[in-house]
Amino acid sequence: MTIRPVEFRSGGETLVGDLHLPPGDSRPPAAVVVAGSWTTVKEQMAGRYARGLARRGVAALAFDFRGHGASGGTPRDAELPDRKVADLVAAAGFLRGCSLVDGARVGGVGICAGAGYLAAAAEAARFGSLAMIAPWLHDAELAREVYGGEGGVAERIRRGEAAAAEFARTGAVRYVPAVSTTDPAAAMPGPFRYYLDPARGAVPQWPNRFAELSWPHWLRFDAIAAASRVTAPVLLVHSEDAALPGGVRKFLARLAGPSTVHWRTGTQFDFYDDEPTVAAALDLAAAHSADRSRR
Repeated sequence: MTIRPVEFRSGGETLVGDLHLPPGDSRPPAAVVVAGSWTTVKEQMAGRYARGLARRGVAALAFDFRGHGASGGTPRDAELPDRKVADLVAAAGFLRGCSLVDGARVGGVGICAGAGYLAAAAEAARFGSLAMIAPWLHDAELAREVYGGEGGVAERIRRGEAAAAEFARTGAVRYVPAVSTTDPAAAMPGPFRYYLDPARGAVPQWPNRFAELSWPHWLRFDAIAAASRVTAPVLLVHSEDAALPGGVRKFLARLAGPSTVHWRTGTQFDFYDDEPTVAAALDLAAAHSADRSRR
């Protein structure tokens, strides 16, 4: 496997990524854009999946979204779905013009929230295939279930709008931890070891912070509504013990194109770095992407 540092433009900013290329193939391979969970950088689960896909014969681009990691853009560490969707469309365009891959066979692989963003980008990006691994797919109803009902959602939106007004007025970004076991204001309060263990997801490139101005954008993002615009073949790999299996069922009910669903075992974080769980998901995603990515 070869890893090529790459750069491309989106929204007037330079995005930085790693293009993982399969070994020993004289023909340009099928390629996918890989998107990880919310708040993350390319060195976390996106990079892990990109490496695994390349070892299975599919070129894979893991990159930092605007405002994250090594890429340009402000505000930093803000979860802005519309911005991320536009970056994914730009990433697909980069692969279509890249001589190292087969630009006629470009798909997407998304883990957790990245799957929902890829679904929202699928039509504009002209993805030939979409693989969704442990996808986090919410709408307004599911957001209320996750975030403490109408009151919990309203409070986060209130904090987010206040933070956005402060940013517009002063340029200062109000942050809370992305993950914390002690701060209830964190985006993900709880003992989420993947993000807190340096041997797992607590990599130096990830600052563990969340711009509070993100809340209205994240909570109002409807990944399930995107299903009606996805016509490319979809692979879904999930578990009843992972996050929001109900969101998967709602997404499938609205999906415009064909789908293949594999219900596995494991928690949400098992799909990030548990080797047997990830390897099984990679086998499925690589086969789906190689076979279905022409569009």
